[in-house]
Amino acid sequence: MNLDCLFEIVDRLLIESHNRPLNSTENLILRGIWQYRTYNQMAIEAGYSAGYFTNVVAPGLLGRLSEVIGQRVTKKNCRLLLESYVITKAAPKTKPLRQDPMQFLPTVNQDTSPCYPSGSIPLDSPFYLKRSFLEEQVYQEIEKPGALIRIKAPREMGKTSLLLRILDYANRKDYCTISLNLEQVDGAILSDLNQLLRWLCANIARQLQRQPMLDEYWDEDLGSKISCTLYFQEYLLQSINTPLILALDEVNHIFEYPQVAKDFLPLLRSWYEEARRMPIWQKLRLLVVHSTDIYVPLELNQSPFNVGLPIQLDSFSQEEVQQLAQRYGLDWIDGEGARQLMAMVGGHPALVDLALYHLGRKEITLSQLLETAPTSRIYSHHLQRHWATLQKQPELAQAFDTVLNANEAVSLDPILTHKLSSMGLIKLSGDQTIASCELYQRFFTKKK
Repeated sequence: MNLDCLFEIVDRLLIESHNRPLNSTENLILRGIWQYRTYNQMAIEAGYSAGYFTNVVAPGLLGRLSEVIGQRVTKKNCRLLLESYVITKAAPKTKPLRQDPMQFLPTVNQDTSPCYPSGSIPLDSPFYLKRSFLEEQVYQEIEKPGALIRIKAPREMGKTSLLLRILDYANRKDYCTISLNLEQVDGAILSDLNQLLRWLCANIARQLQRQPMLDEYWDEDLGSKISCTLYFQEYLLQSINTPLILALDEVNHIFEYPQVAKDFLPLLRSWYEEARRMPIWQKLRLLVVHSTDIYVPLELNQSPFNVGLPIQLDSFSQEEVQQLAQRYGLDWIDGEGARQLMAMVGGHPALVDLALYHLGRKEITLSQLLETAPTSRIYSHHLQRHWATLQKQPELAQAFDTVLNANEAVSLDPILTHKLSSMGLIKLSGDQTIASCELYQRFFTKKK
């Protein structure tokens, strides 16, 4: 059934039964159910807490639908019951549907036109380029007892898109999956270790559909780290019979609170090490995702961990840009278009995606894009974000200026090299550096 038509009918039925119509989050839930997605996947893609979808939005929505239909609606039977109810009872009251009998035939969404590139790429999107080697490596690792995987890259390199696919893989293996985004945590919680650990435990418990029971395990004399560890060991991990995938996205936000970070990050590492001696901890598989360019304003020059499997997301190759261009409907058979775009943006996934989106819609030609890229609205937000960061770091800005003015690769102070590389502004060849791409070279040279 056409989903938009069904939403209109559901809204009318809710109003007739003195309920409010569907809101935006409930629309997201229903669309996700129709696409056979988990609540975790829906929440990550929409930028919400998975616990909010699982424990607040979904139960309320399914309860209201149950009242309308007169049967208990669950996530599993929702699609079947709604379609059946609408066809047998709601359709006769809906004139547009009587006029078009084809509305009730099963339909397949043939619309493969791209959405504007922003945020993570949905699981079913044809515009996602699979990173075959990395993904297979992660899938194998996540099956290992007590695994810890660190996914790191500058912003807009595809970390959350990869995370979605790892969680989908784990869900298909019937693992318990918990996804938490530290960007959504209040600053008052992030600045207090005890509050942060209670937030972590409460969210995981709710997503596992268990009562939080925090006070039963929290002991001031033992301290919050030991209390949290015992809560995991004796309450959460004991309650499940399958591996628990705990994905922590945007972990870089805790770097803004160094006093908390220095306790929280080693705690995660200690759980990883506990799996070497206690079988129960082997159920826990940790996924830690963070942006490397956040190190710059925090003066942090090392990864928060040196254990587990490190996954570094790199730029697209020319072959990958060529492949993605074809998916956007561009006739770049000889590879010249991909080569020129690579020279301009260096294979940066988000910058490539933005270019191909506008080129595919024929809003601009490739020659026009190459000529105007540094001043174009297409890249203005990305470039201004980097500019603002450099303005706050004069020493870093001066080092990058050295790179831009050089006629050949140059050597910089190792710490400054690390920071500029973490931002994605430079490329390394041994200890020699050059600007990552022509876009940065032209934009920042003009900014001097």
